Amino acid sequence: MDTDKLLSLTAKLPKRLHAPLEKGVRKLPGVQQLMEQEYQNMLADMEESLHPYRERFAAFSAMPDRGLADDEVLQMMAQVQEEETERWQAGYASGAVYHGDPEHIAFMNRVYAIHSQMNPLHADLWPSAVKYEAEVVAMTADMLNAREAQRIHPATEVCGSVTSGGTESILMAMKAYRDWARAEKGIKKPNVVLPISAHPAFDKAAQYFGIQLIRTPVDHRFQADVKAMEKAINKNTIALVGSAPGFPHGVIDPIPEMSGLALKRGVGFHTDACLGGFIIPWAEKLGYPVPVIDFRLPGVTSISVDTHKYGYAAKGTSVALYRTPALRRYQYFTATDWPGGLYASPTMAGSKPGALIAVAWAVMLKIGREGYLEATRRILETGEQIREGVESIPGLYVLGDPLWVIAFASDEVDIYRVMDAMAHRGWSLNGLQFPPAVHMAVTLRHTQPGVAERFLSDLAESVEEVRSQPETSGGMAPIYGMAASIPFRGMVADILRRYMDLLYRA
Repeated sequence: MDTDKLLSLTAKLPKRLHAPLEKGVRKLPGVQQLMEQEYQNMLADMEESLHPYRERFAAFSAMPDRGLADDEVLQMMAQVQEEETERWQAGYASGAVYHGDPEHIAFMNRVYAIHSQMNPLHADLWPSAVKYEAEVVAMTADMLNAREAQRIHPATEVCGSVTSGGTESILMAMKAYRDWARAEKGIKKPNVVLPISAHPAFDKAAQYFGIQLIRTPVDHRFQADVKAMEKAINKNTIALVGSAPGFPHGVIDPIPEMSGLALKRGVGFHTDACLGGFIIPWAEKLGYPVPVIDFRLPGVTSISVDTHKYGYAAKGTSVALYRTPALRRYQYFTATDWPGGLYASPTMAGSKPGALIAVAWAVMLKIGREGYLEATRRILETGEQIREGVESIPGLYVLGDPLWVIAFASDEVDIYRVMDAMAHRGWSLNGLQFPPAVHMAVTLRHTQPGVAERFLSDLAESVEEVRSQPETSGGMAPIYGMAASIPFRGMVADILRRYMDLLYRA
């Protein structure tokens, strides 16, 4: 059978039949060899872009017999950093670097240097690590209206812990719900109901912790469909999830309605505010039309929020917050029968880089409430400028109703080729799928004079270039196009695994 015809027919079948059919297709004569060749062709271009220094800098697949001098090591690293800094510093990257001012970076580096040996696992040696972590959690909770939540709901006692990033915050929350439901409800086959737009970190948590995910549709505004979520809840549901905002489209789910549903059905509700937790509270104070997303809603039982994004701390810290200490305790790990002594750790890691927690604490003190409010004002104003500019470009339209993460698509040109054309102009943007789209996550880098104007000018030129020029090979367009057209997600997963293999080739 013709391959294109086979894929076309497969796409029309129910998704539950795709996996067994894929196994059958892989067994057809020559299919495995053909797939292998296609994988190699697709990844060949990517390897060069992932390892651009091979021919220009010394490579080390084994340690040198004699250690190099400090200056020699630092000089090599400085050369690489000089090349990599220019793009993000000039505002050519979507997200990635959220502050990036040289003075701010220097301040964080000084804080890190002071605390480079700190490990919160040894609280007796570094009680300052205890202070910093507890206060980062407290300040984040206060920003998210913990005191007001307790005034409205006296039993509320917002608490949490610092993690290594948004993914770990989500992992910890999902583990807590799993163990809570097992202990208090006797649920042995737990599931979590969440929209298709929710972050893949939830899929990772499901895989790690044996949780079934029930993904539900989004509506025409790319927000979670609350009615669909309600229909999906069953006796084994332990939690619902909403995003504030979702990474793909930058829209905030209807958190009040979703958390109300969770409260009614007696399950947990997690607000994933990894991306927006340090924007939405200040946007609310600035008068922007944002919903309540925090513990003021009685159904919200946990929140994830990243200090290393719009909190402007160094990578990797995040905060996992809980409504009560009782729920947080299900996040913890303890070992009581180990010959090495009693062991307990609050998060996935045992030893943690205390210096990063100290940096988060110092940055929050340095910026303060007025600083975060002003940063949010600048970002939201630039987001509005970019959104209006995108909407004025013929052939493009914005998905949903975003504030500062602006996703756009097209019915007239191949949006992935537009993304490649922007890459040729120096821009690093995020490709999306279902539907095909691209987004720009606005940061303080984009609020610099002229950056938004340069982005919109380059985008308009890129759209016209794609309209007028024949299709070219290379770039991300073929890979995204292939991924969107293949109904066999196992094949797409194969490509992603091989991509990750490329990262580790020294």
